[in-house]
Amino acid sequence: MATKEKGAQGGKSASPGGKGGKGGAAAGGKGAKPAGGASKSQKGAENSRRNAEKAARGPHTGAALAAIAPRLKRYYTETVRDRLMQQFSLTNVHEIPTLEKIVLNCGVGEAIKTPKVLDSVCEEMELISGQKPIRRKAKKSIANYGLREGQEIGAQVTLRGARMWEFLDRFVTISIPRIRDFRGLGTRAFDGRGNYSLGVKEQMIFPEINYDMVEAVHGMDITFVTSSTKDDQALALLRELGMPFKGESPNIPPLT
Repeated sequence: MATKEKGAQGGKSASPGGKGGKGGAAAGGKGAKPAGGASKSQKGAENSRRNAEKAARGPHTGAALAAIAPRLKRYYTETVRDRLMQQFSLTNVHEIPTLEKIVLNCGVGEAIKTPKVLDSVCEEMELISGQKPIRRKAKKSIANYGLREGQEIGAQVTLRGARMWEFLDRFVTISIPRIRDFRGLGTRAFDGRGNYSLGVKEQMIFPEINYDMVEAVHGMDITFVTSSTKDDQALALLRELGMPFKGESPNIPPLT
């Protein structure tokens, strides 16, 4: 009996310790909250400081000015539209062909064995187009080439709006004259639906590429997608925008 009473007393005496453990854990948990609150308050103070600095700096120079439209787009709106409307006897202004988008596509077969090559290609395409490219993946596996489904083997950029017009302007006035032994673009590269495609053998024709930073020479495919469904209208549109085709003197847009 004495041993049972002692055990009971020992168990009761242990209970305060248990309560103390709970209390300590609870206290520790409560004590951890101020640390989290302090971190949140620090982040809030940092954000408020950055906002105050941004407000003190004010808007950048020319923020109130309207964005300048691309030179080639102004030329198309003021001159090319009227010429095409008269040439094809169009009665509705919505029938006048225009440029919708430009697609740059580059396949990198070496990326199957050395994936790092695709990184440099993406960097160069970003410099050329001013837009981050999308990495394209293989749709199916090909055992002979060691290609697996879902493996990244190319890059693609789709340009619209102002970037599209600016790229076309640079391509026609700067890049094409830098092609070796250039004799004009072919007129048979239309797909029958008003779209024109061409291939570039070297990326070094673009002025954005530095010769010293090039790791490997690669080409790319460029597709000009127009709103017209007829090849003759798309050809007339690209000719008016300055594309130099074989056997023709190119139409040079004004520099202003």
